[in-house]
Amino acid sequence: MEVSSKENTRFFSNNTILPVDRSSFKSESSASREKHSCCGGIKIFLGALSFVYFAKALSGSYLKSTITQIERRFDIPSSLVGVIDGSFEIGNLLIIILVSYFGAKLHRPRIIGAGCLIMSAGTFLIAMPQFFMGRYRYERFPSTINSTVNISPCLQDKSQTPLTSLEKSQAKINEGCVQTVAIIGPIFGFLLGSLCAKLYVDIGFVDLDSITITPKDVQWVGAWWLGYLIAGVISVLAGIPFWFLPKHLPKPESRKDSSTSSEQSKFIIEDNKDQHKPYQQQTKIAEMAKDFLPSLKCLFGNPVYILYLCASIIQFNSLIGMVTYKPKYIEQQYGQTSSKTNFVIGLINIPAVAFGIFSGGLVMKKFRIGVLGAAKLSLGSSFFGYLLLLSLFAMGCENSEVAGLTVSYHGTKQTTDYEQAVFSECNSGCSCSKNDWDPICGENGVTYISACLAGCQASNGSGKNTVFFNCSCVGTFESSQSSSAVVGPCQKGNECPKMFLYFLVISVITSYTLSVGGTPGYILLLRCIKPHLKSFALGIYTLAIRVLAGIPAPVYFGVAIDTTCLKWGSKRCGGRGACRLYDSSALRYVYLGLTLVLGTVSIFFSVAVLWVLRKRSSPPDETLSANGERGTCGTKSRKDNFVNSDCLIQSTYWPEKETRL
Repeated sequence: MEVSSKENTRFFSNNTILPVDRSSFKSESSASREKHSCCGGIKIFLGALSFVYFAKALSGSYLKSTITQIERRFDIPSSLVGVIDGSFEIGNLLIIILVSYFGAKLHRPRIIGAGCLIMSAGTFLIAMPQFFMGRYRYERFPSTINSTVNISPCLQDKSQTPLTSLEKSQAKINEGCVQTVAIIGPIFGFLLGSLCAKLYVDIGFVDLDSITITPKDVQWVGAWWLGYLIAGVISVLAGIPFWFLPKHLPKPESRKDSSTSSEQSKFIIEDNKDQHKPYQQQTKIAEMAKDFLPSLKCLFGNPVYILYLCASIIQFNSLIGMVTYKPKYIEQQYGQTSSKTNFVIGLINIPAVAFGIFSGGLVMKKFRIGVLGAAKLSLGSSFFGYLLLLSLFAMGCENSEVAGLTVSYHGTKQTTDYEQAVFSECNSGCSCSKNDWDPICGENGVTYISACLAGCQASNGSGKNTVFFNCSCVGTFESSQSSSAVVGPCQKGNECPKMFLYFLVISVITSYTLSVGGTPGYILLLRCIKPHLKSFALGIYTLAIRVLAGIPAPVYFGVAIDTTCLKWGSKRCGGRGACRLYDSSALRYVYLGLTLVLGTVSIFFSVAVLWVLRKRSSPPDETLSANGERGTCGTKSRKDNFVNSDCLIQSTYWPEKETRL
């Protein structure tokens, strides 16, 4: 149900009722009342539409912020989480072309209202598994729950003791308004994700004092479901006004008589040339459908459109994959909590993207850049953005020291298979399971997979305050001076906080640089096709991005990230669960490398777009008609440059035609 803000505004203004009588005897007061009514209706529509964009953006960004929470809650790998994230786009596939092509002829406000209801229903549905699958259960040694009795972890028979569980339950104003709110949505989405990540998943259903893990623990799961309920309510509220809006709004006289107009206005005027036929005839599906294939052929016969479409698909694969797993990357690479990660993304990265989009539009307008300049600006933005991305390879943290995984029990770097290396002479007398993940931190600064595998003989305290003593494996470590340990993994190295700060700075600059090319790229897309095909072209463009980028990118990014896992969790019903520990170096090279490779390929397609535009641009032969359209060129070479006169590229700048995004 999603189309661009420009298209929604255009759809609503397209089939305006033209006045039958425009004679001079019309009184000034009636004209003033009409203008006031039109402006009021447009403002109501834009306000409602902005709220819809806010709701949609909030829901989509909140899904990104809960990726790691869902993965841990249901013990699933990143690849399967990628399928869940990609399925968010599937609902658009069957109707997006129909909406973009036929929507202009139907009752647009009610279509948008119905879409909001469907979106809210889907959002509520995402949260439902939380209420049907019981309370969240995480692995924890029995003595750390509520006992103060000394128990020997080493002597616990893991094969007979079941895993314990905790139960818890106007034009300038018009073009600023919608896009601005659409950017604010993701900010609130990630901030909502940050808030919910601080709350335990079963809040309200269990005693929070009995919880022995903290938000820093890799097994911590926040109240991921709460944000979906909030987003669903917002979507319902956003759809209500559209059921009370009329099918058409009258167009103000001042805009009808205006001799100069923005690109949006010309877009509307071009389409209104065909609006003088009887309405009954226009709404016939057969009449509208017979032009579908010719329109599709015209679009695919436009090399600039096709090349830009390919560049966008590949670049969006890069960006969607990067954004989807950015929270996971920050958590695993820099040891940050889910709450802090989402807070940082929402408060720093998203505003940088918004400022970049605004800057790109400002440059286009101030310097009156044409389609060739837009292509150059878009290409330069991508090139320097991915160039900055290269520096992030040097801003990573070393692997945490985990005995049996990244280091041996004697302190040397691990080189053997971890499944055999988790056992050592120091824990050979213990009945331990290699599938457990209940980390403890020894006083030597090394993390052990469990108290049993650390060879701990005694424990004291309860819950988060449990302390383990006489841990034989801790005592054998090279730098060890004590054999005690506490609940939870050890913190990352001292250099990691500094690296995280550097990462944030470069990440913000990269986000801004890549976003600068967003507006020029969008204008390039609009100007490379005829006005009467713009709605259809944008529909095809959006469909292609969703099918070929929005759906597959999270899946294969997740598969690649899964290959860097060092320690997998185990499901209680058997089988492999979620990853507990990643190889930091491998994760960095896979995550950033895949993003960079895709971005580089998209740059080559952008270069091809620029080359075609340069080849077809011949200013001396250009003639412009009075209404701003390209005149007919009589030379044979000029005719050969274009496939069809209906698919001409608008390659020069038209005065007062800039798009104000």
